[in-house]
Amino acid sequence: MALYPEIEPHDHGMLDVGDGNRVYWETCGNPRGKPALVLHGGPGSGCTPYFRRLFDPAVYRIVLLDQRGCGRSTPHAGVYETDMSVNTTPHLIADLELLRRHLGIERWLVWGVSWGSVLGLRYAQTNPGAVSELVLTGIATAANAEVALLTQGLGKIFPEPFERFVGELPAGERDGNLAAAYNRLIESPDAAVRERAARAWTDWETAIVPAPPRSVPRYEDPVFRMAFARTVTHYFGNDHFLGDGNDEGVVLRDAPLLKGISGTLVQGSLDLGNLLGTVWRLHHAWPGSEVVVVDDVGHNAGAPSMAEALMAATDKYAAR
Repeated sequence: MALYPEIEPHDHGMLDVGDGNRVYWETCGNPRGKPALVLHGGPGSGCTPYFRRLFDPAVYRIVLLDQRGCGRSTPHAGVYETDMSVNTTPHLIADLELLRRHLGIERWLVWGVSWGSVLGLRYAQTNPGAVSELVLTGIATAANAEVALLTQGLGKIFPEPFERFVGELPAGERDGNLAAAYNRLIESPDAAVRERAARAWTDWETAIVPAPPRSVPRYEDPVFRMAFARTVTHYFGNDHFLGDGNDEGVVLRDAPLLKGISGTLVQGSLDLGNLLGTVWRLHHAWPGSEVVVVDDVGHNAGAPSMAEALMAATDKYAAR
């Protein structure tokens, strides 16, 4: 199945969401179509034109945004002076509601990848009347155990890069919350310390990808690299501003709140950082959800077989 054709936005803007932040948004496809909101990963990755091509543009009004601090939104997290205290999950959820009302949308399908799946789940749990369906991939729930797997557990599978990753930290901070330890380096007043930590973080994220692509070109952009590493460690190091300190986390705990919302969970069988066990637990706790497992694919929404499964999901909900 080929991707839908490349399209350009028919409208875009900068939404003032408060706290000195302005969030970039755009709409594509059919201006009178079924609204669909796209939530990118990271946190801090920003939206890309690829996501537009997973929706039938004749049917959907596709809404994309760059979440606070990334992409075209301002101020940028790559700027040291940017205040990260006003970049939290509750802030992002409030931004989504401001954008929905700004665009005059009553309900929308919410599509999310990786961190976007966490944000989409929590948004639907706290604003169920605004969400018609969910399509999620690279699924996570922001549980402490998931962060521990990404930052420590995978060290047993990738020991050489893990040794380099941990070796960048001060000797007294090589156990416990490694994301918080890295965030302290990235918030250092010393630019050289910040740059070295951001590079080490993205090198580790690249190393734990078990299937192609094994390189991430955008990590070579120093501005993107800094903003991304800063934002990810800010969230990972603080329970995603959701947690209550337990390993399960509030998103999985509150999965029954999704009752009445249909959802499709599309997961790669080789996604080591977002394990299928989490997806199955979410599915069994969420009435009305379905799981689609894509074989031989890792954490890669751009893989052809993954794109095919995602398009099948959006096509299915298009008629609703």
